[in-house]
Amino acid sequence: MTVVSMGIPTVRFDAASLAGRPETDLLVDRFGRVARDLRVSITEKCSLRCTYCMPEEGLPAIAAEDLLSADEIVRVVGIGVERVGIREVRFTGGEPLMRSDLEKIIAGCAARVPGIPLAMTTNAVGLEHRAAKLAAAGLTRVNVSLDSVDRAHFAELTRRDRLPSVLAGIRAAAVAGLAPLKVNAVLMRETLHGAADLLQWCLDAGVELRFIEQMPLDADHAWARENMVTAAELLSVLSERFELAAIGREDPSAPAEEWRVNGTEMTVGIIASVTRSFCSDCDRTRMTAEGTIRSCLFSDREVDLRAALRAGASDDELADLWRGAMWNKWAGHGIDAADFVPPERSMGAIGG
Repeated sequence: MTVVSMGIPTVRFDAASLAGRPETDLLVDRFGRVARDLRVSITEKCSLRCTYCMPEEGLPAIAAEDLLSADEIVRVVGIGVERVGIREVRFTGGEPLMRSDLEKIIAGCAARVPGIPLAMTTNAVGLEHRAAKLAAAGLTRVNVSLDSVDRAHFAELTRRDRLPSVLAGIRAAAVAGLAPLKVNAVLMRETLHGAADLLQWCLDAGVELRFIEQMPLDADHAWARENMVTAAELLSVLSERFELAAIGREDPSAPAEEWRVNGTEMTVGIIASVTRSFCSDCDRTRMTAEGTIRSCLFSDREVDLRAALRAGASDDELADLWRGAMWNKWAGHGIDAADFVPPERSMGAIGG
């Protein structure tokens, strides 16, 4: 094990043991789960400073040469689809729109793995200027992080007064046909009073809304279990204004439980990552912006693909490194355990 200091804390492993692993190309782990959903972080930079994600000064900069290039990202995505069974790819950050070559990354992946959904999680700041080009490049849909539609409250939460740009970006994404268009909102004590207003805005805009229980992934390490808003508490608040009918999950690996709203076809989802953990059905694998494979949000064990890739490793060798990383994935995040320790990296440094 080698600890490498690159501005953002990380623990890198040159390889992970394949001992006992069954003969399969897929990203299977010791608990029988198979990872098919790839999250690719492409930058640590962000245009906002959300209190639950980023420190006020932003994350330490990663040197440009330590980030995977567009061509390297395309190659890894190709290996994921062609050799280890990836069936969906989502680009994250930081904020992926901070990469000037994002359209090149999307177009390269669309050409390399045609037919595979290519999604993006974004704060939508500046999306209005790029939505059409991203759609033309091959991006299929976007999830927009938005916690409040009150401008003053938005500015307080994000430390930036950019709500008009976010809303313009959502409208541009809809016009560009990036669908289904979803909004993700992190549940916090300070946003609970505006949750019903956010849901009403999403209903009026025809956008799917999903609330997410806040997890201990903030850069300032201020999260406390006793302060978090639970799914049950949110449902109680929303039910004061809306009629909600439980639907459940569309498939076991889908993180959001859904409720039909006011007897319509519109739904609201809740990702209860803490109180209703879905770790046993997790199907995700993550690559950080520096090219390390991370099997779980809460595990600081990472396997370095970038070093192997730049040392001349073949696609088969890179695939085996990836399989080893996922074979050694642990059972779950263990947030409720007495000895739980938050990961060194924050959500912004890992990628959502």
